[in-house]
Parts: sequence; structure tokens; C-alpha cells
Amino acid sequence: MSTRSRAVLLTAAAAAAALALSACGKGGISGGGGDTHFVTGNNGIDTVAAGKRATAPDLSGKTIDGKTLDVADYKGKVVVINVWGSWCGPCRNEAKYFAKVSEEYADEGVQFVGINTRDTSTTPAVNFEKEHGVEYPSLYDPTGKLMLRFEKGTLNPQIVPSTLVIDRHGKVAARALEALDDTGLVEMIKPVLAEK
Repeated sequence: MSTRSRAVLLTAAAAAAALALSACGKGGISGGGGDTHFVTGNNGIDTVAAGKRATAPDLSGKTIDGKTLDVADYKGKVVVINVWGSWCGPCRNEAKYFAKVSEEYADEGVQFVGINTRDTSTTPAVNFEKEHGVEYPSLYDPTGKLMLRFEKGTLNPQIVPSTLVIDRHGKVAARALEALDDTGLVEMIKPVLAEK
């Protein structure tokens, strides 16, 4: 197989994976066969016990406002990652709750970071954040490359919206594959925040 053929195949595979990840709907699948160590609770939130968690991948790059951000800089804090797109109806529904809870928990050692995906420019993403009062940073990931950095079989984001909670040690503790309200979001954060 030629180098060009391989490149075309890899590009097609990445595009198919990105499309599969961006379903923009309610609910989703809890992926990963075998011994994944995660449990889905009655509230639809997948969690992993502290000693069994996978390390979060490198989540760094440019934000929608052109700054540079590296989520690893927040180690020592609980980090809430929200994968969203301005084109996504459920994302619009949950945005006000994320804005509210991010403000309420800012002094508690919790940092929110968005990952904006599949917006073809940053303009709609910036307008989305202004419209919904979102003040925390969002990485710009138009092709879904950041989402694909999570290992298969871990608490990886599989659809848009997806929300992950990363513990103080940089490990993925919880995941929701649906739009959340403030109650669901706090249910994800509080147990991880209570850990020492």
C-alpha cells in the first residue's frame, strides 16, 4: 500500500471516528469491553474507584479566544470537562447550568474547561459562550482530535455533549454522556471534590 493510500485511509478513519463521537443527543453508550473498572449509576453517571482510574490524556491547545491552555496546569484541582458545540441543542440547554455551577464552585478548587468541537470557526463558539454566560475557557477542537486522545475502554467522551470530571491527580473519575442540569452536575462533582 502506498504512503498516499495509507494517509487517505487514516484520514477517513479519523473522520469516521469524529463523526461517531459527535452524535449530539441524549444518552449514549458506556463503551469499552472487558474489565473497564467503571460502574454506571442510576443517574446515568459512570464512575471509577480512585485506585482504578485512567490518566486523562494531554488536553492542550488554543482556546476559542486564541489563548493557549493546558488542562495539566490545573493538576491539584478537580477539573470538569464539557464537550460541546454551538450547533448542539442539548448543549444549549445545559450551558446555563454549567455557567451557574462553575461560578458556585470556583472557590472550592473546581476548574471548568470546555472542549468546543465541530464548529467550523470560533465565531459561533464565542457567541454561544457570551449568550449563555459561560466564562471559563474552552479549547477549540473542530475535528475532534482532543476527544480521540482518550483511550478506548476508559471514561472517554463518546458523544456531544459529554462531561468528564478529572480528579486532583489528573485521572478521569466520572463521565456523563447526556446533557446535565445543575443537580446532575453537582452529583458528579461532589464525590470527587470530597476525596483527599
